[in-house]
Amino acid sequence: MTKGFVTAAVAISVLTAAPAIARESLRDRIAERRADILQEDRLSRPGDYEFTLTHDGLRRRYLVHVPASFDPAKRSAVVLGLHGGGGHADHFAKDEHYGVISASEKYGFIAVIPNGYSKNRRGLFATWNAGACCGDARDENIDDVGFLSAVIARVKRQAPVDDARVYAMGMSNGGLMAYRLACEIPDQVRGIMAVAGTDNTLHCDPLRPTPVLHVHAINDTHVLFDGGAGDDAFRDRTKVTDFVSVKATIEKWVALNGAQDKPRRVLAVAGAYCDRYDAKAGGAAVQLCVTESGGHSWPGAAKGRRGKEPPSQAINAIEAMWAFFSGD
Repeated sequence: MTKGFVTAAVAISVLTAAPAIARESLRDRIAERRADILQEDRLSRPGDYEFTLTHDGLRRRYLVHVPASFDPAKRSAVVLGLHGGGGHADHFAKDEHYGVISASEKYGFIAVIPNGYSKNRRGLFATWNAGACCGDARDENIDDVGFLSAVIARVKRQAPVDDARVYAMGMSNGGLMAYRLACEIPDQVRGIMAVAGTDNTLHCDPLRPTPVLHVHAINDTHVLFDGGAGDDAFRDRTKVTDFVSVKATIEKWVALNGAQDKPRRVLAVAGAYCDRYDAKAGGAAVQLCVTESGGHSWPGAAKGRRGKEPPSQAINAIEAMWAFFSGD
């Protein structure tokens, strides 16, 4: 990870020298599609890779980490990591912030970290169109579901992937986006974890149940636990929404997933607890993990945001995610 992500083909380095996202002419789009095909080299060895993909006339970017234990003769799990609003893929890939790379090495999954929509030439200050939120991605009705679906499809062409173990996790706006994926493409994403981001989709009629893990600090100052947006969290409140509460989100997915109405406590430690709503026949489980501290942060992270409350260390979000999806 210290060496950073490298381009996987000459075509990629040419593309990423241009603005991170740009509207293109038809001729440019055809050329980009040819370049996309050229760079679809198989992920046959461990390492860090950077790719671009053209979707809906926009040039998009994503990172891939293939762990040392990767065996091209076996099908691997894939975890899609979605950064928060105003963030970007490179920040999410830094281990001190989210621990994604270390978890990939520990558990053997391929980590895929896309970049949200941004007008910045380096892809900074990016957002996801998660329905009612957030930012330019929402305001311009960017097809992020289509983009992420295309990323998953490409990764499946590049490496042997276990279709039943493709998951999405996200922080804040990225967590909101994970919920939209569970609503709209549950055939491609078989489980989600949302951290500090509730379900703010505009419509949700999933074709199948999707296991849901929700992680939230009770003192979150951005996406308030009881609903709403924090007073001091956003410079421009028109770029966010009046966030749905954690309670309403959990109730919604318990119903959608056909889970038990009453939870059982599966974890109780100093500073945190987890309640699990077990799946009924043909359904999927929902689990809520709550920390007493940490504010708007990723539990277990080694490094938080400057000047803000440090992340809770009572639980580790990625460890909780992998245990949940592994059935432990």
